[in-house]
Amino acid sequence: MRAVCLLLLSGSLTLFADTPVGSAQVKASALKFLGLLNAEQKEKATFDLTDEERENWHYVPLDRAGLRLDAMDETQQKAAHELLGQSLSAQGHATAKQVIQQEMMLYEKSNQSEYRNPGKYTVAIFGTPSAEKPWGWRFEGHHLSLNFTIAEEKVVLTTPFFFGTNPAEVREGPHKGMRPLGKIEDTARSLARKLHQEGKHVRFTNEPPKEIISAQDRVAKKLNNEGVTYSELGEEAKKEFLVLTQLIASSQRKDFLNITTDSLNEAYFGWAGEFDAGEAHYFRIQSPQFLIEYANIQNGANHAHLVWRDFDGDFGRNVLKEHLDHAH
Repeated sequence: MRAVCLLLLSGSLTLFADTPVGSAQVKASALKFLGLLNAEQKEKATFDLTDEERENWHYVPLDRAGLRLDAMDETQQKAAHELLGQSLSAQGHATAKQVIQQEMMLYEKSNQSEYRNPGKYTVAIFGTPSAEKPWGWRFEGHHLSLNFTIAEEKVVLTTPFFFGTNPAEVREGPHKGMRPLGKIEDTARSLARKLHQEGKHVRFTNEPPKEIISAQDRVAKKLNNEGVTYSELGEEAKKEFLVLTQLIASSQRKDFLNITTDSLNEAYFGWAGEFDAGEAHYFRIQSPQFLIEYANIQNGANHAHLVWRDFDGDFGRNVLKEHLDHAH
């Protein structure tokens, strides 16, 4: 089992950092992966683009539809690894690998319980990878849900995407100090604390929610606008707000998701809970287009969840609707 999943953790973390890989090459990687599967594996891995499973996303450790890693041979796993790496940025790929590595750690601590089996991460491809018609794919397992929609190789949509870490900080053993989402948390805390000290109403409650509020809803609903708006901030704080949002977006390739100041004109940044490291906290960034939530509440504030939702573009709904309308 350990060898099975190490294939997704091995190799250079900068494999795709200096190589511009667009949607056409993501398509090629998907076709390569599918070409390595036998008929039974392909039946498990593939779905119609409009299949209800497309939006059946989760981030808890349950069994999922799709082809599991431990049902693949080494060559197939390497192809899945290539597809994941080309679909994410180098940073996003590295974070995904660390999340899987943490699942291996939980697996060992559980005496190799099937509940924590890291071979349960799955690949699911929706539709047929094509330059002419929309298609999508998903990589998902405990604390990872990465969803991609490619529309005629012109538009790539990347939401919802979810990363979770348990623990948020590894505090013992050979991986001591590992914090897959640590830079995001530190950057958000620094901005929130600075705004609070300046008298800005960035903290909207002392009691953080117990979890990300959007949970695993298939359709993300807009939450209350809490905290401070980008437009009311000074130039330095605006830069830090932009840096934070870009840092979260950096798990995706820049040609797939690129955040600029225009993206934040109507955005709010709000904090809940304490400002000190190690204390339970939550923050969110919400604009008319998207929602980001981060919660580090569980396990003594050492278990973090991060999600990015798009109110129109989750699972590519907006471009798929346009495509289907034109098709009829």
